[in-house]
Formats: sequence, C-alpha cells, structure tokens
Amino acid sequence: MMTKESFKESLEKLAAQIDEIRLSAHQLHQDVNQQYGEGLPYSYHLDMVVDNIREFGHLVCENHNDVLPLMFGGYYHDSIEDARLTYNDVMYRARMIMTEEQAHMGTEIVYALTNDKGRTRAERAGEAYYLGIRTTPYAPFVKLCDRLANITFTCSGEDHHNQRMKQVYKDEMPHFLEAINPHSPDPRYAIPNEVILRLAECLIDDLERQEKNLEIWLS
Repeated sequence: MMTKESFKESLEKLAAQIDEIRLSAHQLHQDVNQQYGEGLPYSYHLDMVVDNIREFGHLVCENHNDVLPLMFGGYYHDSIEDARLTYNDVMYRARMIMTEEQAHMGTEIVYALTNDKGRTRAERAGEAYYLGIRTTPYAPFVKLCDRLANITFTCSGEDHHNQRMKQVYKDEMPHFLEAINPHSPDPRYAIPNEVILRLAECLIDDLERQEKNLEIWLS
C-alpha cells in the first residue's frame, strides 16, 4: 500500500507519461466536440476527475506500477461511452504508453465505467453496470472521483439544471455508494470515507442533516 508521500513521488516520476495521457484524452473529446456544462470543453471535467485521483489516490493505490493505469482510467473513463472508442481502441492507446499488464488494468477501468445501453438514467446504470464496477480493481474509486467531480461542478452553479441535478445526486447517494462498494478488504476496491465526506460537504446544506446523512452513507 502506498503512502501519501510515495504516491506523490510516483506522480512526479511519471509526469511525462501522465501528461501524454492527459493531452490525448483532451484531444479525443475535442475531436467529437463534447462539451461540459454551458460551453466548457469536456477536458474541464476530465481534469476535475483526475485532480480528485491525485488528491485521494494514495488511499487506494497498491503500488507504483498501478499509478499509470489509475490515471489512465481517470482521463479515459468516458472514452467508450462518449467519444466513440471501442474497448480495443482504448487498449491500443493504453499499450502505447504502458506495459501490457498496465494497459489491461487501465482499459478494464474504462470498460467498467461505461454505461450500459438504456433509455433512462436507471437503465443505463443498472445492476450489471454496478457489478462490473465492483469487480474491477480501482473502478469503484474512479467512479467515486467522477461523481465527486460532477457534484462539485453542480454545487458551484445556481441555475435550474444545477439545482435539479444536486437533488438527483443527493437522492441517489445511499444507493450509489452501496452499488459501487464490494465491501472488500482489498484497498484497490475501496471507496474511501475521505471522499464521501467531501461529497457530503457539497450536497448537505446544514451540519445537523450532514451528520445524519453521513451516519447512513458511511455505514
């Protein structure tokens, strides 16, 4: 298991490869003209997700060799769902930067976080989807970082859409946390309480209700 210091050191040593992953993911979503919110490039969201991974990754990352796949999963997590790549496309890109074992791990994270086909939000994120997350190393954590990025962005705005999505995320939280949590002693499958606390800071409006909800969410 890595410490906060050793995880930071790995990020620094791997900075060139991580930047290569970042730039390629940015370009990929730019090429399909995907945006985030009102006119922001989708890279804005990708960077938010990876910023969360940078901050909390030491809580789940097992060793130095897993750092690149974890960062790749963060930057490419929407590449199949939104940017028209196939599983093999993602694997090809991963192999250009990482070893075969690392490429497989990174691609599996991306695949696990790809929504199923469905007409509604519930259909796209059904039990099969969550099972894939729960059984893939680091996928629960990356999904949690993705949700934290979306919630942070939603809570930063005051328009009708942001207010509506804030309530959607709040209502979904108990089911969401249970659905992505395999309750495994393996840290690679962990959903750290530190990240859940950050979610609560955004979603819960007053301290008393925050404490009550945290008792449920952290149980």
